[in-house]
Amino acid sequence: MATTKLVMKLVYILLILFTFSVSSAIATAPEHCDSGSENPCINKAKALPLKIVAIVAILTTSLIGVTSPLFSRYISFLRPDGNGFMIVKCFSSGIILGTGFMHVLPDSFEMLSSKCLSDDPWHKFPFAGFVAMLSGLVTLAIDSITTSLYTGKNSVGPVPDEYGIDQEKAIHNVGHNHSHGHGVVLATKDDGQLLRHRVIAMVLELGILFHSVVIGLSLGATNDACTIKGLIIALCFHHLFEGMGLGGCILQADFTNVKKFLMAFFFAGTTPCGIFLGIALSSIYRDNSPTALITIGLLNACSAGMLIYMALVDLLATEFMGSMLQGSIKLQIKCFAAALLGCAVMSVVAVWA
Repeated sequence: MATTKLVMKLVYILLILFTFSVSSAIATAPEHCDSGSENPCINKAKALPLKIVAIVAILTTSLIGVTSPLFSRYISFLRPDGNGFMIVKCFSSGIILGTGFMHVLPDSFEMLSSKCLSDDPWHKFPFAGFVAMLSGLVTLAIDSITTSLYTGKNSVGPVPDEYGIDQEKAIHNVGHNHSHGHGVVLATKDDGQLLRHRVIAMVLELGILFHSVVIGLSLGATNDACTIKGLIIALCFHHLFEGMGLGGCILQADFTNVKKFLMAFFFAGTTPCGIFLGIALSSIYRDNSPTALITIGLLNACSAGMLIYMALVDLLATEFMGSMLQGSIKLQIKCFAAALLGCAVMSVVAVWA
């Protein structure tokens, strides 16, 4: 509960900062940037049915992706403590890493360096990289603070002096899953693993939701029928694999069934809701207007920093440095190949979306 409140407060702060930056930093742009394009593919009547198809298709594939790991307990090959599940999880982590580097971050750079924005300040400073860097650091802070809060909340007593263990060091080690059974009564090793998995699942979902809102809004607002057709296929694959990565984290977090399916529902429903919002705003929304470019560009940069941090630090690094992979070079090679394959898949999808 404390973690949820903290995350929500940080979301509100970020939204306020984005709103302030948009309202104060928008400068006069060239006239053609606020006008509609003469592209023959732009047809509102043809685009609307395609958007409805996109809503249904993305919702369905997202649900399949995010819920499939939740039922893996019934498949022996994909049981959570097996090698198969580890390989699939590394593949999904590669998908998330590829999403951050190949989709979200390049889009942010493209938007914030657009010719439709004034030279001062947007072309004189790499805002996309700067915001992504700050987002990664903020994600680290969220990760660290929430782990500390959970560790403090789950403490049941001091460390006995006869074990010769420093109290603060013991708390730190338990919270980061490095305790080695020295009789510490603050929490068990399993407790430390569980709280890490829960923090990872919630922060990862936060980063994905930012990205999903942006995708949905952009798709719903555009009336380019030619672009929408390709986006539907690409986004379905994107959400299928991204959902598998998130679903694996939710499974390991061992939430109650209600929380599991709520998190799955939020992931699956965010992009369709963004599309609905985009449809509602399509009459006034322009992809190349300064307001849209700055807002979406900053949100993309924020999302990219979170996704890259989570994929590298909390997913891949945690697994590769864990006891399971450290005990088998052969399994490490398989998992590395799976992660590389996940990055390759998203790199190929980047051709269309």
